[in-house]
Amino acid sequence: MTLPDITHLQFSVLAFLHGGEQPGRELRGQLAGLGLRRSGPAFYQLMSRLEDAGLVAGRYDQKIVDGQIIKERFYTITEQGAAAWEATRDFYVETIRSAGHAARVEKA
Repeated sequence: MTLPDITHLQFSVLAFLHGGEQPGRELRGQLAGLGLRRSGPAFYQLMSRLEDAGLVAGRYDQKIVDGQIIKERFYTITEQGAAAWEATRDFYVETIRSAGHAARVEKA
């Protein structure tokens, strides 16, 4: 068994994206709910690294509100991202089971 290639923060982002496409601001809120607060620039750097790695895909949605152009970034998990998330999940589930805590772990 090898160590996962993704960090706990990346794992969390990919987990949230399993539910479908989400805007960056919602992802930031979900991470904050876990106590993983990131500034806007730090969050979007994280997302850019995930995009560069092929784990997520991003797109902009643009609308005009009160005469101003508003651009919002939306993200989806890729097949590669889903595989990385599943491999990481399986690694930790197996690690917990190996440590004798199998009764407390349910595989999602």
